[in-house]
Amino acid sequence: MDTSILGVSGISFLLVTLLTPLLIWGLRSLKLTQPIREELPPDHQAKRGTPLMSGLILLIGVVTSTYFHPKPLILFIGATFVLFGLIGFLDDFKKAAFQDPSGISGKMKLVFQFGFTCALLLILLMEFDLGTGIALINYTLELPPWIYLAIMMLFIVGSANAINFTDGLDGLLINVSIPTFFFFFVISDRVEVQAFSLVMIGCLLGLFIYNIYPAKAFMGDTGSLAIGGSLSFLAVIEKVEILIPILFSVYLAEQLSVILQVWYYKKTKLRIFRMTPIHYHFSLKYGWSENKIVMVFGFISWLSALISWLIWKFIL
Repeated sequence: MDTSILGVSGISFLLVTLLTPLLIWGLRSLKLTQPIREELPPDHQAKRGTPLMSGLILLIGVVTSTYFHPKPLILFIGATFVLFGLIGFLDDFKKAAFQDPSGISGKMKLVFQFGFTCALLLILLMEFDLGTGIALINYTLELPPWIYLAIMMLFIVGSANAINFTDGLDGLLINVSIPTFFFFFVISDRVEVQAFSLVMIGCLLGLFIYNIYPAKAFMGDTGSLAIGGSLSFLAVIEKVEILIPILFSVYLAEQLSVILQVWYYKKTKLRIFRMTPIHYHFSLKYGWSENKIVMVFGFISWLSALISWLIWKFIL
């Protein structure tokens, strides 16, 4: 590992820690605050007026990693972060500026997501010689380019949205995504992936100070979609798609709970969970505090990363 990466990660942590209060002040001054859906429980209603879009501060990670390691691949990874973050920013801005909890339409989000994903995948295939194989256990399944492109588009957009669903409690997504970034830092032999992953961990730790319960600011889709897009592309770059059901277990559980809830309600007019994504269920049904949910889900994420590493190390 290039030891300078640790220094860059530390710089990113300090910059985020020092500059986030300024961003929070600016967001509050512009009245860019979080509207709260009426169906959420009373403790969430109390969060109305909390500054939104603090995920903008994570751009420090993109800037510092690309400045100190200006190589094509890290520029590409940074682009995935920025483009998915842009979609989240448009959604957050409508929510905050017009106090509309729905934000931009789901269809519009998907159009942007599939469009950006398609363009980025084509660049990845043509400029970085990624190959169109999917790594399986002791075997690589080679696919025709157009089939690989279609499958990866579905995988990336689906995974990015699953990660986005996880951003619902103070500090939850940060606590869950740090182990995932750490996994990519550990397994990669590319200095660009190592640098970006460790720098993002530094940024997330800095933001966590202000996002932990009770949050002084929410990262919003600006941060969560950026994290989702970059993590999904890192899985493609490192050819570990087969590990995603384990590595992304928390994110997928959040997304699957929503899908099952909608399907079951349409079929029976009954609900499987008290509320989805599933982190709300633990709060409403079992009375878990936000901090307890964040700690438990974070532990599961670290365990998932460890199991994924063991499989990558000794089986794949």
